[in-house]
Amino acid sequence: MPFFSLLFEPQPEFQNSKKSLYICTNMKVFYELEDLPNFKNSVITIGSFDGVHHGHQKIIEKVNQLARQINGESIIITFHPHPRLVVYPKDDSLQLITSIEEKISLMEQFGVDNLVIVPFTVEFSQQSADEYIKKFLVDKFHPKYIVIGYDHRFGLSRQGDVNYLKWHGENSGYEVLVIEKQEVEDIAVSSTKIRQSLERGDIPSANRLLNHQFNLSGKVVKGQQIGAKLGFPTANIEIQDQHKLIPPHGIYAAYVIHEEERFEGMLYIGNRPSLKNFHNRTIEVNIFDFEQDIYGAEISIQLVEKIRDDASFDSMEELSKQLKDDKQKSLQILSLQNKLEEEKKNNSWPEVAIVILNYNGISYLEKFLPSVLASRYPNFKTYVADNGSSDNSLAFLKKRYSDVHLINLKENFGFAEGYNRALQSVSADYYILLNSDVEVNPDWIEPVIELMQRDPSIAAVQPKIRSFQQKDHFEYAGAAGGWIDKLGYPFCRGRIFSVTEKDQGQYDDTQEIFWASGAAFFIRSKLFHSIGGFDGDYFAHAEEIDLCWRLKRAGYKIMVRPRSVVYHVGGGTLSYLTPRKTYLNFRNTLITILKNSERDKMWRIIISRLLLDFLAAGLFLMQGKWRHIISIIKAHWNFFGNLKQFFRKRRFYNELVQKVSIQSYSNLEGRYQGSIVWQFYARGKRYFKQL
Repeated sequence: MPFFSLLFEPQPEFQNSKKSLYICTNMKVFYELEDLPNFKNSVITIGSFDGVHHGHQKIIEKVNQLARQINGESIIITFHPHPRLVVYPKDDSLQLITSIEEKISLMEQFGVDNLVIVPFTVEFSQQSADEYIKKFLVDKFHPKYIVIGYDHRFGLSRQGDVNYLKWHGENSGYEVLVIEKQEVEDIAVSSTKIRQSLERGDIPSANRLLNHQFNLSGKVVKGQQIGAKLGFPTANIEIQDQHKLIPPHGIYAAYVIHEEERFEGMLYIGNRPSLKNFHNRTIEVNIFDFEQDIYGAEISIQLVEKIRDDASFDSMEELSKQLKDDKQKSLQILSLQNKLEEEKKNNSWPEVAIVILNYNGISYLEKFLPSVLASRYPNFKTYVADNGSSDNSLAFLKKRYSDVHLINLKENFGFAEGYNRALQSVSADYYILLNSDVEVNPDWIEPVIELMQRDPSIAAVQPKIRSFQQKDHFEYAGAAGGWIDKLGYPFCRGRIFSVTEKDQGQYDDTQEIFWASGAAFFIRSKLFHSIGGFDGDYFAHAEEIDLCWRLKRAGYKIMVRPRSVVYHVGGGTLSYLTPRKTYLNFRNTLITILKNSERDKMWRIIISRLLLDFLAAGLFLMQGKWRHIISIIKAHWNFFGNLKQFFRKRRFYNELVQKVSIQSYSNLEGRYQGSIVWQFYARGKRYFKQL
């Protein structure tokens, strides 16, 4: 699909009378090409920007920065109506995230100097590529720079491309800056995800991708006054743009903007099933503590979160009671939103330290560290703790990333002890322990910290973890949250043993789990230290399960926050299939069971595991994997040869658990009471949803 379609989405018909120039405070908006001024030193980009979401905002920021560097002006060019509506006038499937009025307002918020809305006609579409460049781009805008996608096509029959645009630039005095493939595709995916989120009523996810709140704008019209009779007077909104995307029926906590003043309220979208005589869809908002007469006024509604689906009630009394409950929920949601906005405004978000443990991972740092540094959370620092690398990682970081804090551990202490030592010199409210082979989105931190700030009993959280190689699938190390069965076998929502599921949104709910993945591990810093951190003897593998188990025994919650998504290569520093990994897997799991199981169940579980380990060795034998069989023997030898030491560890960590406990009993959420081995191998249950 071309960049023109991917990046820039279609525009609605104008509903207002045509104007040659509309000035929005500092930004100028032009609707006619003949009314354009003589631009100088302009930096332009072209498209629709439906939603003006975070991907679009990055492009706008590039254009604005470049314009400032050359003392010029930024110009966003869009077409109206969208070519699809001209070429296919009978196509009514178009759904827009933003109306033209909403788009103008958003463009101004993000600092655009000029917005040019070009009338798209059949005649305009029949220009040759040369005419498009000479008569349209050069003669009308006199660009110094054109910022455009790598696959941009233009002109009759899509004759022109980026190379042709560059070739013309040599004689026309402009330079072309190309937006690379990955960024273009990310923008397209974001647009799709926003629409999907809105279509299922997941407003927080849509707002996160938009980097602003989704709007419904329209004129206040007369309704049937039913709300007033129930004690909840509403303003009925007429949405004029027939292509505007409307979320599902239900009740939403929302803000209402009237004459640049913001009010709190709750929005209703639905067919009013409780009212027998009215079955047309209505969009109406109850504005809290508001008594003005605003009939005929234009208002904007900013959706924050869906409260419930639409429902039918047997009486007006039941409906009135439900509306009171809805109002209380709306007030709670909006109160939290106000608090979060105030924290953002005052830059009072808690301090977060992203700590990446590195061992000979220079290629991963080069590939993935830029995405980490591009995180949009307002109060974070990035640390790289080097475990005695021999690949010049430290020299590379000192040369390329002066804003990254370096911790030189001088030798390889492994994952567990490496982090223990590194975090002794890191001060922050929250730690994010992040593998070097993880790619992150710009907004991956905020949803998790928001959740943890809301609930002090949450000790640790993981995001949803997808595979970097196969981005629509979960990744082995964590997927959508870790569980454990009665015999101590770990598995995940989205991954059981070696079977990883395709992510189709089936595990998108925020939920308590038993353990959070060490690939991207959020934890309260004070709690990490007070409960003993990782067990350094583990070296690598299962140390996060052991830590989470201790936290669960202390009564804390471990959560997964799927609104945050990261992409993990997996096995980057220690392959999942090596004998070394097999040794650590079998040994560390036995140690974890001994340290954390209830005393009356501990030996029964360990003996059961020994029998199952024997069966695993038999499987390796049939596969001819002799080195893995030796690894299992070595793991058992180490475990039983050091029982006295491990019992001392059990007593030591039990004391720490008691000191930090917030309740007198363990939190068992995320613990499966059956056997995952039996379910997987005997009953053929390969997916978490089948359990």
